[in-house]
Amino acid sequence: MRISFLFLVLLITLGSAAQNSSVKIALLKYSGGGDWYSDPTALPNLIEFCNNNIQTNISPEPSTIEIGSPEIFNFPFVHLTGHGNIILSENDAINLKVYLEGGGFLHIDDNYGLDEYIRREMKKVFPDKAFIELPPSHAVFHQKYSFNEGIPKIHEHDNKTPQAFGLFIENRMVCLYTYETDLGDGWEDPDVHNDPDDLRQKALQMGANIIAFVFGQ
Repeated sequence: MRISFLFLVLLITLGSAAQNSSVKIALLKYSGGGDWYSDPTALPNLIEFCNNNIQTNISPEPSTIEIGSPEIFNFPFVHLTGHGNIILSENDAINLKVYLEGGGFLHIDDNYGLDEYIRREMKKVFPDKAFIELPPSHAVFHQKYSFNEGIPKIHEHDNKTPQAFGLFIENRMVCLYTYETDLGDGWEDPDVHNDPDDLRQKALQMGANIIAFVFGQ
């Protein structure tokens, strides 16, 4: 499965024959009671924005898969969000570790309340690794759209500064964790949070940067 997944990533990256068929991305379903299903319109809207603005060819409907499922290897990019508790089983942690080591990418977006749990559970995946805060100069902030101050603030919660953290295998970032920004809320339909258009555009542009960074690694 790891070989077929890496082959898929290679096709996307090189823009070969795979460009004639869409690639899929996925939302991760997890155990523990947290609302993994929050922001249901977020990923479809991000996909539409990317296909229209950065010339990706992503299937309009994201898949939903469980972290421990072998299906995860069919997706170059997976997204995880929520407000509450998350628990990774031993199988979940092993599967996610193999996926990330094999070329996959995980974006975690704290929808407020996820932080303490995701930090705890990612230690099961990589016990010897820690999240490293990304400086504004990092490439993920300077793809098609430039964010010279780093990750943008989309929604207020505790008036904390928005932060972006990475997990790295050697020099490759395999996981991006966005905290105190709520990008996913900004990707949702306009009438969900009634955000002004310029704020939604910032969120979608940052999301497009993440997709561009992953597909271009």
